[in-house]
Amino acid sequence: MEGVPPFGSPNIPTTAPEGGEVALITSGWRLAAHEFFSNRLAVVGLGIIVFFIVFCFLGPIVYPTNQTLTQPLLSDMAPAAAHLLGTDDLNRDIFSRLLFGEFGRIMVGGQTALEIGFFAAFMATVIGTLYGALAGLVGGIVDAVLMRFVDILLSIPLLFIVLILATRYHATLISQSLIIGLFSWQAPSRLVRGEVLTLRVRDFVTAARIMGGTRRRLILRHLIPNALSVVIVNITFLIADSILLIAYLGFLGFGLAYPTASWGDMLGNAQDAVSSGYWWLVYPVGACLVLVVMACNLVGDALRDAFDVRLRKR
Repeated sequence: MEGVPPFGSPNIPTTAPEGGEVALITSGWRLAAHEFFSNRLAVVGLGIIVFFIVFCFLGPIVYPTNQTLTQPLLSDMAPAAAHLLGTDDLNRDIFSRLLFGEFGRIMVGGQTALEIGFFAAFMATVIGTLYGALAGLVGGIVDAVLMRFVDILLSIPLLFIVLILATRYHATLISQSLIIGLFSWQAPSRLVRGEVLTLRVRDFVTAARIMGGTRRRLILRHLIPNALSVVIVNITFLIADSILLIAYLGFLGFGLAYPTASWGDMLGNAQDAVSSGYWWLVYPVGACLVLVVMACNLVGDALRDAFDVRLRKR
């Protein structure tokens, strides 16, 4: 698209035809940001993500709740400053359970889901970006071998791998994040490789090679920064997929070990409640899970439209 500088380029002053006023050609990043925030669904999705981050991480700080750890020896305490309505037989704060009982569990479970989602997506993005950039730059037989390895991994269901490793090793927040991140990098690697294949024949890459730039410098200083738009778009979908995957594991009973809570574990417990007639217990955590995943997808779609100049509104 003529007249639009590449992403990250500085503002270029141009002289207006009349009046002598100086206009600025907006950089590609600023155009993308303007396009993103002009999308109402994207703004709503971003607001939902920010709300859940504040709700899950700052909510327990405003009023901490004890939903997992019990101390029977300190049970049935009388009302005091630390416990406005006292404690029950398991030393759980009665006021917090009445006011924040369900919200407290959702807050703790949301922390786990968001931490695993962001950490696993970040790890998968870093591995996939470096892997795809290397394969696309080298090309030839090396590229073919690396991509066939990716095809083999993509043919194995990710849920199947995570279930096996979750039953073999102790399921913790770090271990689940590592497992999901180490087996989710194939899709970003293919996206980055495709982008690098188109970038490596560009003039600026050829000039860098002639000037003696190493492969490491080409990848880190030229190819990856110019493929960053693809990486940013893909990471939002990886976050949503990771949150859904950890919810699947918790629902199937292979989630995080007690006392760590997650939305998947809460859905699994709510399933037992549904069979007993308490069907309304599914809605709170189910709505949170649907809203977060939907918000990530809305943000990802808007970022794709914002970074692709062919999809921008004319």
